[in-house]
Amino acid sequence: MSTPRITVIGSALSGNKGAAAMLESAVQTLGERLGEVEFTLLSMYPEEDRAQNPYPNLEVVAADPKTLGVTINSLALAHRLLPPLRPLLRRHRAIRALAQSDALLDQGGITFTDGREKFLLYNVASILPALNLHTPVFKCAQAVGPFKNPINRIVSKVFLPKAQTLVTRGRITHEFAEGLGLTNLVAGADYAFSLEMDGTEEQGLREAGVDLDFFADGEVVGVCPSVVLQKKVEGRGDDYVGQMIAFIERLRRDGKKVLLVPHSVRTGTEKTHNNDLPLCTRINDLLVPGEDVLFVDRELSSQQLRHLIGRCDLFVASRFHAMVSSLAMAVPTLVIGWSHKYREVLEMFALEEWAFGHDQLTPEHLWSRFEDLSARRDEVQGKLDQHLPEVKRRSLAQADLIAELVTERAAARGR
Repeated sequence: MSTPRITVIGSALSGNKGAAAMLESAVQTLGERLGEVEFTLLSMYPEEDRAQNPYPNLEVVAADPKTLGVTINSLALAHRLLPPLRPLLRRHRAIRALAQSDALLDQGGITFTDGREKFLLYNVASILPALNLHTPVFKCAQAVGPFKNPINRIVSKVFLPKAQTLVTRGRITHEFAEGLGLTNLVAGADYAFSLEMDGTEEQGLREAGVDLDFFADGEVVGVCPSVVLQKKVEGRGDDYVGQMIAFIERLRRDGKKVLLVPHSVRTGTEKTHNNDLPLCTRINDLLVPGEDVLFVDRELSSQQLRHLIGRCDLFVASRFHAMVSSLAMAVPTLVIGWSHKYREVLEMFALEEWAFGHDQLTPEHLWSRFEDLSARRDEVQGKLDQHLPEVKRRSLAQADLIAELVTERAAARGR
């Protein structure tokens, strides 16, 4: 029997470290279940991902939006319609990977959802080549819906049933998907909850110049801003940067130390897509200088970020997977979000009251909710400790499903 092969899309190693956590969780957990397995990442940022790839069994293939939408999709359609040309078409690395793979893992964090119609074409383009090559599509735990927008509803009803499995990562998504009539559903939890650290994180952080002695004394509050949230808040005419600065300065006046940490970083660019570093740098530059603020001004690995977040006493998150990391490390967390995807994950911990939308963000409301969290931290800590094992079990369950699918597919292909 030849080595199982799996292609992955929608995640990355560089940039958004939530995407990295999902990808690395898949590599870790499926390696444990399948033994030797080869992965191909269809990457939006191939050069950056190759530079950060530590896995010898992970091939990185270019799949930026133009390459994916035009080249890969066109070649996959030709592969379906013109059988005599298939040997020639498989010379393209992406087509060859998909044709040889036992599954495509779609790790898009939120897809086919109202209000994000501009991403709908990408959502379809991500899975259509695999469908044309008859490679099963396994949509890893993600948020989908709602489906009230006619365009999104029509496209979703066409393409989501074609997936072998769609893992929903919360109650709200599951109800949206059931309401659409989908039957290929499995209730799960975000794959990043399965991420394991290898014990080298502290050494790596020190080598990267992060002052871990900062956590030796005093209460530390982690703050993770988001450029996505910034655009939404400033779109309604409010000053997001000013609000974050005011909140951090109030924390400091209250005697707390602050970890200012971007959870999505693209090194060497000022572009803000999947890049919170320029935003965090601006916030840090406008703060009163002092040793009670630790600013992470560089790209770290997903495991290093998780270790760092786990050192905090309390955490205030706007990036989704920063929230996942803080919950996975059992750190009481306040969330400022922009979709149902935040609340439905907190529901798994019976902590949904600790999320509020960007439309509610004011200096007064943020401080009030933070004070409530601080006052009730023991209660919140108890719920984290109680529910975290079950959430991790639900996360790991999708690895079992993927391994089963790959094993069955390999057997059917006569390997």
